[in-house]
Amino acid sequence: MTSRWLPFEWIVALRFLREGRMQTLFIVAGIAIGVAVIVFMSALLNGLQTNFVRRVLSAQAHIQLLPPKEVARPLGAARADGAPPVEGAIVQAPLQRVKSIDQWQTIAAQVRTMREVSVVAPMASGSALAIRGEASRAVSVNGIDPARYFRIVALPEKIVRGSTRLTPTDILVGTDLASDLGVDVGDKLRVSSARGGDQTLMVTGLFDLGSKPANQRTTFVALRTAQSLLGLVGGVSSLEVTVNDIYAAETVAQRIAAATGVEADSWIEVNAQFFTAVQAQKTSNTAIRFFVGLSVAFGIASVLVVSVVQKSREIGILRAMGISRGQVLRVFLLQGGLLGLFGSFGGAGIGLVALLLWQRYALNPDGTPLFALAIEPGLFLASLLLATLTGLAAAFAPALRAARLDPVVAIRG
Repeated sequence: MTSRWLPFEWIVALRFLREGRMQTLFIVAGIAIGVAVIVFMSALLNGLQTNFVRRVLSAQAHIQLLPPKEVARPLGAARADGAPPVEGAIVQAPLQRVKSIDQWQTIAAQVRTMREVSVVAPMASGSALAIRGEASRAVSVNGIDPARYFRIVALPEKIVRGSTRLTPTDILVGTDLASDLGVDVGDKLRVSSARGGDQTLMVTGLFDLGSKPANQRTTFVALRTAQSLLGLVGGVSSLEVTVNDIYAAETVAQRIAAATGVEADSWIEVNAQFFTAVQAQKTSNTAIRFFVGLSVAFGIASVLVVSVVQKSREIGILRAMGISRGQVLRVFLLQGGLLGLFGSFGGAGIGLVALLLWQRYALNPDGTPLFALAIEPGLFLASLLLATLTGLAAAFAPALRAARLDPVVAIRG
């Protein structure tokens, strides 16, 4: 009954698909498997990439602004004949000492005005010695402004004991460093730097950054405390910057360096090998989708070519009855589009089930998921659209061939 309300092209296209049930079933199954692969692999690789980026950026800023490095200039002796001076053959690089960014408040204010920048936080960091009784460990002292820095690194989420309180006499230490020195929340710890600073601080919190080397070496204190310990009165050794688009960090860093004259290191440059791996994952994901889509397109095209040969007599009769070439063309385009649409619905369902099973059974030894998978509706909609468009594109050549059939030749054949 409902067929009476469908356009002519739809009626014929659905009839041709029903008459070749086995062909239709096999190509729909093939499309469904292809779409399921695209959905599953895309979600898996996106989740893996997101997890990698989250781990890398969970304990560092997107961009770090540093004072320009000190450069040794060769000394040359002037020559009496007016020729260029003779320079020494050996130039020894100077020792890079801890120093402050010149006019860092002005630079911080300037960077904050950039629309790509989200947060700018000052930091005074350097090496020191943490002493507890007869035990001592070399540590990295990081002086921070908690109100700003915690918007860059979510340190409160990494606290395993105590709190993030940071008064001028407080210190936060890593869990492994606390174990090495035998300290806990409420204990005193003496911190001494090579610049002559020496203070006794109270441990107010223990944190876990997810890395044993970082937990053994990293400490956090108030900004003014670090400035006093490191001899950076009123100064900062770096400005920590986060941007809205993490993958634009290198471009923003170059702009900041050109505008301010400071050295700007983005997370992309610092983690060059990691970023190369991320880009390789993106490339492999694109390649997988392309070749799967190509196989789907050839499958649809081959089925419709066979259909044109099988239905040539019917096409000839329809053309003799007055059906235009455009209508014949639309009949086969509709078949391609419907095959892609039906297959994409099945593939989206299979992909969703595969993702749910992965989340349930792919676990770490402690029972937690290997990494979070974001099941985004946009991925399924994109797969539906891609498969349908692929079906239409694959059907174009067979549809064109069917539309060009001569009615007399087709009927006699």
